[in-house]
Amino acid sequence: MIKLTFITADDVTFEVEAEEGSTVMENAVRNGVPGIEAECGGSCACATCHVYVDDNWTDAVGQPEPMEEDMLDFAYEVQPNSRLSCQIRVREDLDGLTVRVPERQA
Repeated sequence: MIKLTFITADDVTFEVEAEEGSTVMENAVRNGVPGIEAECGGSCACATCHVYVDDNWTDAVGQPEPMEEDMLDFAYEVQPNSRLSCQIRVREDLDGLTVRVPERQA
């Protein structure tokens, strides 16, 4: 299993184990991480699973595709390390990935 760490806006840490091939968003929802609303269920049709990728992980996670970039336009307080967690597919090389959940979602 691959370990993911979510840090909420109030600095509560959730460490979860994720299966390869799932998404960061699916694991947040499955494990009750607050602040990940995922209203569209992972179809990249909203911005309610917005996260900030830890600076140590931005290269490994990669850049958003154009469709995700369009959806990020609807997110609050977008930063250079902003991603939609539904678009980050869990892989072995992401073991230890840390993301922060913003204070509010779109």
